[in-house]
Amino acid sequence: MRADIVTIFPDFFRGPLDFGITRRAQEMGLAKIQVHDLRGFTHDRHRTVDDRPFGGGEGMVLKPEPMFECLESMALAPREDRVAGRAKESVILLSAQGQKFTQKVAAQLALLDRVVLICGRYEGVDERVADFLADREISIGDYVLSGGEIAAAVIVEAMMRLLPGAVGNEASTQQESFTVEAKVKSLGGADSTCGSNGLLDYPHYTRPAEFRGLAVPEALMSGNHEEIRKWRRRRALHKTLRNRPDLLEGAVLSREDQEYLAGIRRDQSGKQAN
Repeated sequence: MRADIVTIFPDFFRGPLDFGITRRAQEMGLAKIQVHDLRGFTHDRHRTVDDRPFGGGEGMVLKPEPMFECLESMALAPREDRVAGRAKESVILLSAQGQKFTQKVAAQLALLDRVVLICGRYEGVDERVADFLADREISIGDYVLSGGEIAAAVIVEAMMRLLPGAVGNEASTQQESFTVEAKVKSLGGADSTCGSNGLLDYPHYTRPAEFRGLAVPEALMSGNHEEIRKWRRRRALHKTLRNRPDLLEGAVLSREDQEYLAGIRRDQSGKQAN
């Protein structure tokens, strides 16, 4: 995979991309990351990349000229081919108005040969960039950042760890929050270690077995794989219901899961009634 990042702050990426899985993926030849300085595609002595928007308004907007020249230098497939899926490439404008970035989107991007991330700045980017260069807009959350650099680092990290070989134990990426497995086991909607299947991850414990009077749950110490599976699945369901109930709508739930959730909701209703 190749990831290209377009930014006016190229030095920002010297830290986030030089450690952990992103560095490992590059060293193993699984990925190549190239950062492009947008100011290198300007033609005035001030290297101007922004201007005031037509119609007035607060703040400055990134100009279209350097952005178009930058992407045209990359020899990308035509936009219509990218949109239609005929080319395994994607040009993404990072924007607060974009589609929300999820694990599912990360998995889709990880299957591509090339991803270009355009980092917005100031009050945004000239709309012609979104209309004629980018084939999608993505936001990493319902909040506003000063620029897309942090968002680009987040997306690169999420993609790189899904590349085969980037993570030492590839099975671990199937047992994390938000991950929906392609094949769902018949019991509990998960395997013996309780893959996420769209839920938040189950709690984890390590040694010592007792710390400051706080003991590891007995089920995890039992050695009974079925009891461990049930405990993990129920804790994942409980945590998801408490912290992200919206995820339950798209999660893969067995009858056992549904009955357990119904019991929790009955208990909660009873407590509220009292």
